[in-house]
Amino acid sequence: MTDRFLFGPTYTWLNPSLSLYKCMQHGPANLLLARGAYKFHVNTHSVSTAPAMATTERQAEILTAKFAWAVLSEFVGTAIFLCIALGSSFKWPLEQPSVLQISLAFGLTVATIVQIFGHISGAHINPAVTLAYFVGNQISIVRFVFYMILQVMGALAGAGIIYAVTPGEVRSTLFVNQVPKDVTSGEAFMVEIILTFSVVMCIFSVTDKRRRENRSYAALSIGLAVTMAHLVGIYYTGCSINPARSFAPAVILGKFGPFHWIYWMGPFTGAILASVVYNYVLCPQRVSREERLAIFKGFFAPEDNLQQPSGNRADSRWNNPSGQENHPMNYTSHM
Repeated sequence: MTDRFLFGPTYTWLNPSLSLYKCMQHGPANLLLARGAYKFHVNTHSVSTAPAMATTERQAEILTAKFAWAVLSEFVGTAIFLCIALGSSFKWPLEQPSVLQISLAFGLTVATIVQIFGHISGAHINPAVTLAYFVGNQISIVRFVFYMILQVMGALAGAGIIYAVTPGEVRSTLFVNQVPKDVTSGEAFMVEIILTFSVVMCIFSVTDKRRRENRSYAALSIGLAVTMAHLVGIYYTGCSINPARSFAPAVILGKFGPFHWIYWMGPFTGAILASVVYNYVLCPQRVSREERLAIFKGFFAPEDNLQQPSGNRADSRWNNPSGQENHPMNYTSHM
C-alpha cells in the first residue's frame, strides 16, 4: 500500500491497524493516508474520530414506480389467496372437504403467491405479517399503511369473486372463522397467538439473507408452515392467522360473531411477539439510529450512491419489498 502525507487541516482516511500515536509522530496536523474504516478531522488543537459514512441523498419510496407495483401486488396476491383458499373449503354435494385438503390448499396457495410476488412486494398478503415487518423496522410507516389497506381490499375482492361464482347452496358458509362452543375465547385467543408466532418466525428465518444456506426453498417452507398451522388451528378457531382472511368472509355474509376480535388481536399479538424475538433478541440487526429513522420514514439511498460494508446486512428484495437492491431496510424478507 502506498503511503503519503497530508499537511494542514483536512479530512484523511486512516488504516485501523495503525495506532493514533504512530500517526501523530509527524505532528498534530500530519496524518498517514491509507484506505481504512475510520475518518479523522484534524486541526492544530485536537483530533476527533467518527465512523466513516457515505453521504448520500435519500429518496422517498412512495414516489417510485416500484412502490406502486408493490402495493398493487399485495392487492392482487391477497385476492388470489382468498379466492382459491376459500374455494377449497366449500362443501360440494359430491364430496366434503377434509381438514387435510383445506390445510394443503391454504399452504400451497400461500407458497405460490410468495413465489410469484415475493420479489416485488415481499408477498405479505397478511396484515399480521406486515405488522411484524413494521415492528422489526424493516418497512416504512407509509408502506405499512398502504399494505394493510390494500390487503383488506384484496381479501374483500377475492372473497367476493369466489362467492359470486359459486352456487348458493354450496357457498352458504364461505368458511367464516368461528370458535366452537366447547372452546373458550381465552383458549382460542392463545391458539391464534401461538400459530401466528410460529408462522411469522418461520418467515423471518427462511428469508434472512444473513443465512448462508440456499433460500430457494423459502416459499415452500412458508407454505408448509401455514399448512401446519391449519392442521391444528381448524379444530380450535377455524385457523385465521390472517385478519384479512377472517374479515372478508364475515363482511360478505354479514356474520360477525362475538369472538371476531380474536381473529385480529390473536394474529397481531403473535406477529408482534415473533418480530421482537427474532429481530431484537435472537438476530438483531446492525443498524444506526439514523438509518432506522430513514427506514421508518420511507427514505432510501439510490443504488448507485449507497455504499455498505459486505456481510453486515443482507440485500434480499423479499425483505425489501420496495424492490431497491440497496434499500436501507434491506436485511431479509418476505411474504
